[in-house]
Amino acid sequence: MKVLRNPRQTAWSRGVMFALSVVFGSGLVSPVAFSAPAASEQVIAYVFVGDRLIQPGEIDASKLTRINYAFANIRDGEIVEGFANDSGNFAVFNSLKKQNATLQVLISVGGWTWSGAFSDMALTKASRKTFIDSAVRFIDRYQLDGLDIDWEYPGMPGMGNKFRAEDKQNYTALLRELRKRFDREEKRLHRRLYTSVATGASMNFLAHTEMRKVARYVDSVNLMSYDYYEPDSDTIAAHHSPLYTNPKDPKLVSTDASVRAYQLAGVRARKIVMGVPFYGHAWGDVSEQDHGLFQPGKKTHLNANYRHIAGNLLGNGYTRYWDPISQAPFLYNPSTRIFVSYEDPESVRLKCRYLLAHHLAGIMFWDYSGDADGALLNAIHEELTGSGRR
Repeated sequence: MKVLRNPRQTAWSRGVMFALSVVFGSGLVSPVAFSAPAASEQVIAYVFVGDRLIQPGEIDASKLTRINYAFANIRDGEIVEGFANDSGNFAVFNSLKKQNATLQVLISVGGWTWSGAFSDMALTKASRKTFIDSAVRFIDRYQLDGLDIDWEYPGMPGMGNKFRAEDKQNYTALLRELRKRFDREEKRLHRRLYTSVATGASMNFLAHTEMRKVARYVDSVNLMSYDYYEPDSDTIAAHHSPLYTNPKDPKLVSTDASVRAYQLAGVRARKIVMGVPFYGHAWGDVSEQDHGLFQPGKKTHLNANYRHIAGNLLGNGYTRYWDPISQAPFLYNPSTRIFVSYEDPESVRLKCRYLLAHHLAGIMFWDYSGDADGALLNAIHEELTGSGRR
């Protein structure tokens, strides 16, 4: 799961942001009004454990509407298991429906590492049928509720993958034909089969897809509104998942800007699921100016999932700061000169209020293991149900 970024698009991004501000007004850097939650808000957990077998008490199904298990792979044009314990993990997920009868379990196929076979698979109607046939068999085998397509990225190389200009149309065709087949299978199974996509948050992703059409064929568009800045490729220490755009941000990026861009591209708000990271990014050799925010930095090796941040960094040389414009927290350690961008319960609550006010479909997060103590998930649950408000 990665957001597609292109540092060379900074000027274009500025122009896009100006156009968005003209169309939508000046709300890019302003908090939104609070609204009461609807009963249908989705809370989607991406669960990635590799070869490990999940323990039954590990997942709090009572606070989720959907689990997207990551990942299945594509081999010889067909969907295949990605890890040794997939069968056992699907059995655990299905057992969780005893706690939450409405819980949906989907298999997510692809991701950053395993998207290399999508372009060939989607190339022709025959190759798409081969994949869709295998997806139906996979869902039957494990009694799943649907399929999440995480193609990173149509029409672009992603992790150096094969890609074609016609991926743009083939992406749409794949999802259209998948939805049509699932509609038929539902009559046989007498239950709903769901489809969704994990999508990049950049204008470049929108330029290489037909999201207005794609949105017709999926139940949700899971917007990967994170990794806007990454130490692997960005030499500026900045928020990797800001809610609003800070004018000092060289790339002028934010979740709000991406949501607005998707709506301009034709995706209705009630199809958009906002992505939240349960992990952070860290830069080293960052100056103390503005506590490191928007300062030059270099990649550093630091465990930055939320569990480690809350349990090991806060109060141990790292001071938490708050950007009131972006509505995002960050850490800075003046001794080590390390800057950390991350999410915490306060920023997650504000994102929940945003999605409610803007009538989005819900929230998803990558991934469940980053919040083992449940602080972030509890904040989401409390905001969307109203149980944490006075």
